Amino acid sequence: MSSFSFLDIQYNLSKRKFLKKPSRMFSGGGDYRQSSGSTTLPIYLPSMQELRQVFNKFDTNKDGKISPEEYKAILKALGKKNLLTREVQKIFEVADLDGDGYIDFHEFVEVQKKGGGVKTVDLQQAFRAFDKDNDGKITVEEVYELLHKLGERCSLNDCRKMVRAVDTNGDDVIDNDEFMNMMTRTMITY
Repeated sequence: MSSFSFLDIQYNLSKRKFLKKPSRMFSGGGDYRQSSGSTTLPIYLPSMQELRQVFNKFDTNKDGKISPEEYKAILKALGKKNLLTREVQKIFEVADLDGDGYIDFHEFVEVQKKGGGVKTVDLQQAFRAFDKDNDGKITVEEVYELLHKLGERCSLNDCRKMVRAVDTNGDDVIDNDEFMNMMTRTMITY
């Protein structure tokens, strides 16, 4: 489940973020610390393995690069149906370092590094993307629904196993704390 939910974190950012800072295409932002009142929250850096999994999810034709069409298809699956072609072009102008019209893995990683990692607020936003009924819990059915929107073939039983693997308190759902622990266990905090 971690690769799918990490994908959601990286790409289910608000339309406003995409338009204001195209370099946030693959990350939570450019600041190395984020403030919430007087409290400083950690920022997490994903592993190269996780970045590769996310990249591979976008690269649907497995040619080693992400096209604007592949990018739009994933965003559509995540509910970002209103992202305009010119907005995607702006994102590619920032991320496509060699100007070939595609984003290869090296460019993908560079944008992630420049973006500064995943902020706690982005993890919370991803939790809300899974939690469709806004009850503060992610159910097996909610995991199943999102994975199917992303084109993953898994059974309800597979999703049940995923939830059980994360559900530390045994209530058959994933709460925010369990989600945060699952999402950050392989990431570096800085």
